[in-house]
Amino acid sequence: MTAVRHYCTYFDHRYLPRGLALYASMRRHCEPFRLWALCLSDEAYEFLIALDLPGLLPMRLAELEAHDPELLQAKSNRTPIEYYFTCSSTLMAALFDLHPDIDVLTYLDSDLYFFASPEAIFAEFRDASTYIVPHNFSKRNEDLLWGGLYNVGWVSFRRDADGLACLAWWRKSCLEWCHDYVEGDRFGDQRYLEKFPEMFRRVAIARHPGINVAPWNLDRYRLGVDPQGAPTVDGQPIIFFHFSGLKRISAILWRTSHRRFGAPMNRQVRGLLYAPYLADLLAGEAMVQRRFANRVDPLGRGGTTDRRSRLYRTLRETVGAIVRGGGLWVVAQRLL
Repeated sequence: MTAVRHYCTYFDHRYLPRGLALYASMRRHCEPFRLWALCLSDEAYEFLIALDLPGLLPMRLAELEAHDPELLQAKSNRTPIEYYFTCSSTLMAALFDLHPDIDVLTYLDSDLYFFASPEAIFAEFRDASTYIVPHNFSKRNEDLLWGGLYNVGWVSFRRDADGLACLAWWRKSCLEWCHDYVEGDRFGDQRYLEKFPEMFRRVAIARHPGINVAPWNLDRYRLGVDPQGAPTVDGQPIIFFHFSGLKRISAILWRTSHRRFGAPMNRQVRGLLYAPYLADLLAGEAMVQRRFANRVDPLGRGGTTDRRSRLYRTLRETVGAIVRGGGLWVVAQRLL
């Protein structure tokens, strides 16, 4: 019998559909699991509590801040996104404290989506205490290494001396400095990962090509399909894809980050990767819209409230997606 795997992530009510899409993919490929969801807004917490989904355990941000007062102290000297980055390591440390039954804990970005079982990842992690995943930038994107050799999208720690020491150092470092810009060899919570193999023992680095496939590395692989219809890269299953930079522009148009990274956006990419993801994402959106029916634009990202300005911004982004490419047209819940 497969052991229960323990994961954590975070999002607010605006990112809820992505969290729900991640969860839906985990139900298909990651069972049995427990996924702790740190809710960055009360609306997200109330929504998930009402849903009562099996294996999904909501946690209030206030609960984490009460458990780790140093986290709350850090809130005053960083932006909201920087504060969220700071939460990655403190959330993992708190869950190890609060749940002694957790042996291995994995953090997931909420814009990941599983296409295959992650057991190949845990096989790579079998004899290690810490597990990190390279960005695997394609050649045309190597200038992005300023953001870090490794990606925080998946990070695992084992409850042993080496794993807990590494996590404690990461937490302490993020509490001291975690900003959304480069300063020396630091950037957010991410570039600290480069120190892990230098400072700690038993650090495993992902090798499987299907781990963390993303717009910034897709063009280095040969995309294919296995006999069951699941996507592959270089003949190996895509375990999870990182849908970073995907943004809704209008009711029928989404913008991807593929053009920015020089990644292909052909019929195969749309059909194998984006069609299943958008199906779950749109289903999550519909659930959120129903729950927050009385809220104005519950999935909005904030910013200007002037109708004319918002219309202009939408038109500008729509024209940009049409002219430059990388857009996805969705009509009647179907990707064209």
